[in-house]
Amino acid sequence: MKKREVHASVKDEKLVQKRRDQMIKGAVTLFKDKGFHGTTTREIAKAAGFSIGTLYEYIRTKEDVLYLVCDSIYDHVRGRLEQGLDQEKGTLASLRHGIADYFRVMDELQSEVLVMYQEVKSLSKDALPYVLKKEMEMVGMFENLLTRCVENGELSLSKKQVEIIAHDIFVQGQMWGFRRWALQKLFTLDEYIELQTDHLFSGLNQYRV
Repeated sequence: MKKREVHASVKDEKLVQKRRDQMIKGAVTLFKDKGFHGTTTREIAKAAGFSIGTLYEYIRTKEDVLYLVCDSIYDHVRGRLEQGLDQEKGTLASLRHGIADYFRVMDELQSEVLVMYQEVKSLSKDALPYVLKKEMEMVGMFENLLTRCVENGELSLSKKQVEIIAHDIFVQGQMWGFRRWALQKLFTLDEYIELQTDHLFSGLNQYRV
């Protein structure tokens, strides 16, 4: 899916990315503490370490910052899965690897994920469908992994079963952030990944060929 354009007057792409990363980092803390509507662009600029004038060289509106937060989450997830996983293998081992990579990204970006779900309602009608579509693309990556396992003769699953299992994996990864106040008192990240993956695979065992 084509990335939604956020206007910048600066033409240096590396500098644009650097400044936007600074904005995202500053904005996440502010949005989490004060909410999207309670945060001003001036506060975002200050948290990012530059002036309000500089801020507007890289975005046009406060909504652009929230959009960039949402967009960056899925770029990180996709990048990690594509970097560390050979989706051509179509094995249960590759599926287990992909789940672990995804859960670790959700741990690294748990504040961003929380902010996105709390404040995504503030996105405009043209930006919201894009963000939701990107989420479905992440689910689709697990659908592809499961489908390859089916095609490779490792699993016997219907299309509907593939779809619901992919959503289960996606939500379990996000749950580590949503329920961190409770889960992180009980489990390390490694323990959580192992327990959730073992639970998933115990259900998949009945579909092994």
